[in-house]
Amino acid sequence: MRDDLSGIFVESGERDPLKAAQREMKRPLPKKFYAEVGIVPEGDGFGVALDDKPLRTPARAPLVVPTHALAEAVAEEWRRQGELIDPADMPITRMVNTALDGVAREMAATAAEIAKFAGSDLVCYRAGEPDSLVAAQDAAWTPVLDHFRDSHAARFICAEGVIFVAQPPESLAAIEALVASEAARPDGALRLTALHVMTSLTGSVLIALALAHGALGFDAAWSAAHVDEDHEWRLWGEDDEAAARRAERLKEMRAAYELYAALG
Repeated sequence: MRDDLSGIFVESGERDPLKAAQREMKRPLPKKFYAEVGIVPEGDGFGVALDDKPLRTPARAPLVVPTHALAEAVAEEWRRQGELIDPADMPITRMVNTALDGVAREMAATAAEIAKFAGSDLVCYRAGEPDSLVAAQDAAWTPVLDHFRDSHAARFICAEGVIFVAQPPESLAAIEALVASEAARPDGALRLTALHVMTSLTGSVLIALALAHGALGFDAAWSAAHVDEDHEWRLWGEDDEAAARRAERLKEMRAAYELYAALG
């Protein structure tokens, strides 16, 4: 039985699990060294054990999460490993490591990084033509803006093209407050990690928050983040390399959403 489980993952302080995964893909894969994966109560939370040896993060902290559902999601990633252990195939484990080792020490900076997307959010920058793209953006993005207007009194200004438009300070403050409320929860580091990934992958904190809070379903949120790309593909055909990159981002997005949802 291997003694040091933490060495499987890179200790980098990187808040972006997708970048961490890209680095880990370049490392030789270790052989699987355990037979059983279990979940064990740890204080008010739950840990994961490999052959009765508790998992630790790359920084050697106990890998303990607040809900059984999240511990099960981590455990399932370890169960599905084959002859070799592939960290790139363990996105939830990587994000939990990121939360416990990195984000927990940089809560204010991470929250600010997420909230700043509201100043130039994807859903506020619209095409002027063609009509088909204008209609697609309106169908996908206007309900997101309506949600924040109606539920949080946060009104955002839309602009045509890429010319920057300043958003109302009170609207930006409302988003900052929503992100801060996530950070203030006992599981705030995990929530911020998931939100950071979803925001980065969609280019929109409004889409990420709407998804996290149930105002958008997962498929609708992912489609909303790719309205422009889907329009290009309909016109010119799908690009194989772009499609492969998008498939990898989709895996990370789904893992981040599952992490957030597992917190309850």
